Amino acid sequence: MLPRRLSFLPLLLALAGGAQAEGLSDGDARRFLAQASFGPTTADVAALSQMPRYGWLQRQFALSGSDYVAPYVDPDSSKGCPTGSPETCKRDNYTLFPIQLQFFQNALNQPDQLRQRTALALSQILVVSGNTIKLPNAMANYQRIFLRNAFGNYRDILKEVTLSPAMGRYLNMANNAKANPAKGIEPNENYAREVLQLFSIGLWELNLDGTPRLGSTGQPIPAYDQETVEGFAHVFTGWTYAPRPGATRNRFGNPAYYDAPMIAFQEQHDTGTKKLLSGVVLPGGQTAAADLDAAITNIFNHPNVGPFIGRQLIQQLVTANPSPAYVARVASAFNASPRGDMKRVLTAILNDPEASSAADPSRFGKLREPIVQMTHLLRTLGARSDGLWPMKQMSSLSQPVFSPPSVFSFFPPDYDLPVDPSLDGPAFGIFNASSAFKLSSVFSTALSGKPIAPDASIPNAIGTTIDLTPWVTLAVQPASLVSEIKRVMFAGRMSAALESALLRAAQIAPVTKPLDRAKAALFLAAMSPEYLVEN
Repeated sequence: MLPRRLSFLPLLLALAGGAQAEGLSDGDARRFLAQASFGPTTADVAALSQMPRYGWLQRQFALSGSDYVAPYVDPDSSKGCPTGSPETCKRDNYTLFPIQLQFFQNALNQPDQLRQRTALALSQILVVSGNTIKLPNAMANYQRIFLRNAFGNYRDILKEVTLSPAMGRYLNMANNAKANPAKGIEPNENYAREVLQLFSIGLWELNLDGTPRLGSTGQPIPAYDQETVEGFAHVFTGWTYAPRPGATRNRFGNPAYYDAPMIAFQEQHDTGTKKLLSGVVLPGGQTAAADLDAAITNIFNHPNVGPFIGRQLIQQLVTANPSPAYVARVASAFNASPRGDMKRVLTAILNDPEASSAADPSRFGKLREPIVQMTHLLRTLGARSDGLWPMKQMSSLSQPVFSPPSVFSFFPPDYDLPVDPSLDGPAFGIFNASSAFKLSSVFSTALSGKPIAPDASIPNAIGTTIDLTPWVTLAVQPASLVSEIKRVMFAGRMSAALESALLRAAQIAPVTKPLDRAKAALFLAAMSPEYLVEN
């Protein structure tokens, strides 16, 4: 009998293509990289021509991670930016500007693409928003949880998020005191509710394939009740911020400090019994740390976590409407020993047969969210960028990095596809006629053939440039231009109707104006539904 730790190996090898060692075709490589990275570059496509998907994944797992540089500053901006400070002091120390900028610098230029792409996906599931968390070091430390654990274990993610001071501030777990009936105080339920509803198991009991379990009346079965929420709220009492540097007192109710996990004060922790999930009741008399650890284990071991989180990761990386069979395979990867292994989950998602060949093409695909619309275009076309210009476009496209409007992120995973409410179309939650018009203006600027000048206030700024020279050369022969657009931007998959439209667009300008020809064809391609909807 195989050791338990190897029991998943046969399925893993099957998903990875077994002993298959050949590389991918140009089109397959580009399609795979659209799912596993922020967009295919020429170098990445070439690398995949020499190895199978599984080999590329192993290389990505071995790469060191990108990071954020965000030193501690005094929360009082009058001290951190006293009179006489540079004009950029508040921007660089009291807004998310430097973290948002570094996100795009990393996404566009750093090699650890899968780690970063997974971290972004996780940050849109376990949400903290810059609308509340405005200090760059606070958001940097929170996002590091996902960069650090993208290839680790989901239980570690849950625990680190729970003790994160940014999450403590955002969902009111920090300084959450035990009940005091005399003063009418009850533990805050915000984090207890959202860790269940959004970060782990969802509202309804699920089958392994992500479909709701139905009760005797044919209705979905609730995954928990109000008493369970109250039980977790009592678990999460007694935690406050770690003391700030130089603090002379350490007490419950410490002021916000974001460079260390929260700490416990036992006297403010509820020591009574607490009802958790699956009929578990925590005994009384335990420490805050013991209760929290037991609660995380209780959540992590719930059978919903694999299908609930697995389906959302599929939606983020591959397709908005994965088949139940696809979800079941990914949930099985999550459930295998050791449970919650993110490398195994990501391998299952990206190497699944449905990721490369849709079981039902009519239900496959997803609208690229604005962040990925931008990075995919720039990386695919070989842009050089310091990240500033693409970062600045995100607010107008309704996706300012790390600043979603609520704990439900920029869009919910079950947002109905506008033309067919039976299908999910998450990113359509922020995409409409107005945003399409704004996107056309953004892409028009990117594809103008003119460099976007660097900002002198950004160290080592180079601006953003897409070199259209190769496309201008091809534009003398419109058919060659369209063929290369089809290969590079569409992974070789383009309808005859779009191909014909691009050919007409490339011939509106005379042959003496090849730049205009190239710009027209590239712009029409970038704004086409076939490009914006990844399939």
